[in-house]
Amino acid sequence: MRLKVQVMVRLLLLSLAAVVLVLAPVRLGAIVPENAFTVRVPFVQRSTSDLTRPQKLPAVKAQLMTSQAQMPASNAAPPAAPRQEYAPADPTNYGQRFATDIYGRPVSNALIIVIHETVGSASSAINLFQTPHPRDADQVSYHSLIKRDGTIVYIVPPEMRAFGAANSVFDGANGAETVRTNAAFPPSVNNFAYHTSLESPSDGRGNSRRHSGYTDAQYRSLAWLIARTHVPDERITTHQAVDRSGRRMDPRSFDMQRFLALLHADPERNVYPG
Repeated sequence: MRLKVQVMVRLLLLSLAAVVLVLAPVRLGAIVPENAFTVRVPFVQRSTSDLTRPQKLPAVKAQLMTSQAQMPASNAAPPAAPRQEYAPADPTNYGQRFATDIYGRPVSNALIIVIHETVGSASSAINLFQTPHPRDADQVSYHSLIKRDGTIVYIVPPEMRAFGAANSVFDGANGAETVRTNAAFPPSVNNFAYHTSLESPSDGRGNSRRHSGYTDAQYRSLAWLIARTHVPDERITTHQAVDRSGRRMDPRSFDMQRFLALLHADPERNVYPG
């Protein structure tokens, strides 16, 4: 009798799982298919040093997929690659990018870059991302962060959706862009964003509006990283700019012009059309 009850419970659980699989695309939007667009974004793997492998993204424009071999070569020497590390987030803290929103409408947003700061130390941010968070409201991550010494830490694969900017909208040339992928939360830019963060200085570990800023190594590593995404300047933004909660100020004391000057000086940036 006990064995019979166990079998019935297992069959019930399998039936519930099948129902969830059928309903999930309607409630949460359809997951990006395997033949989605690709873009080259650096990401360290445990088994390879190849930092420019193709990654799947749902709505990256065709010009971002153009082969570098087809573009004019630059004579400028590329900057030295910064130190890079791999600190994978717990799978509860990131998810798939979706091809449709919760209403079943296709989404066609090109990739944006969202720049953040950690507020705390890099290690505390990484510990947070590596901690399992079963509740949707607690889940958080960046794709990468940059330590004070310029080390780039890769956290979430770029083809996946990091949870870096809840309740957010990108205002660009195409108007207001945002995608709702979960009926329980406001729409956000997460479905088409690459989130990267700068480790805050020690005097920035609070709620002050400004601090002493970021190191030269951080600006150079950020420029090196973003140059290899080939995302145009007009689609590079900050957490403060996209936030609609009214609570985000990061990255505080960030010098956008200094960053852009370094970005434009990288020949990797110049071999692709902007």
